[in-house]
Amino acid sequence: YRNGGNTAAGIDCSAFTATILLSYRGIQLPRTSREQFRFCEQVNKSDLQVGDLLFFRTRGRSISHVGIYLGNDKFVHASSSNGVMVSDRKESYFSARYVGAGRIPQSSVTTE
Repeated sequence: YRNGGNTAAGIDCSAFTATILLSYRGIQLPRTSREQFRFCEQVNKSDLQVGDLLFFRTRGRSISHVGIYLGNDKFVHASSSNGVMVSDRKESYFSARYVGAGRIPQSSVTTE
């Protein structure tokens, strides 16, 4: 993990989500977690789908962390303390900091 990083030598959470979505779905995301939140269409917890983005407030009052939902309450993210890892969104740390979830707008998805 590297705050502001976007290479294999060190990557932050929003660069991680942007890299994954560009590599696997051809979607260009904004650079920061706050911008990614605004880019997405908001979805309820009960409507989460694999590939949705989960957003958290880990520092202060604004959105500062993002991960990719994997299903079964799990998400993958670049953690500042443990690097890229899978966590459970219901863990007390994350549930207390959860802001919301977003889905990539259909207009941004390219079909092949």
